[in-house]
Amino acid sequence: MDATIYHNPRCSTSRKTLDKLRDAGLEPTVVKYLDTGWTREQLRQLFADAGLTPSQAVRKREALYTELNLAEATDDEILEAMVAHPVLVERPIVVTDKGTRLARPIESVDEIL
Repeated sequence: MDATIYHNPRCSTSRKTLDKLRDAGLEPTVVKYLDTGWTREQLRQLFADAGLTPSQAVRKREALYTELNLAEATDDEILEAMVAHPVLVERPIVVTDKGTRLARPIESVDEIL
């Protein structure tokens, strides 16, 4: 089975999810999205596949969330902010042949393994 993890190595949940994938016998493609960034279409597709909206997938604990007043923003405005500031996307996002999940909680990945 193919797997991809959109990963932030500084995030403990992301590291634990990567370990979970490897423990399941997968060697996922690791995309360090803080380095590569996002496109609008890429995020739209990932969120659609995971059944999420941008407002559900934004990191509300991130300082930029408050600074950019995203609590009052539309989903399109949040999406634009995520493209401009990749750190605003909640992590990690895992894609396998069986689906796409935001690994919060980590156990949600079990559904696509």
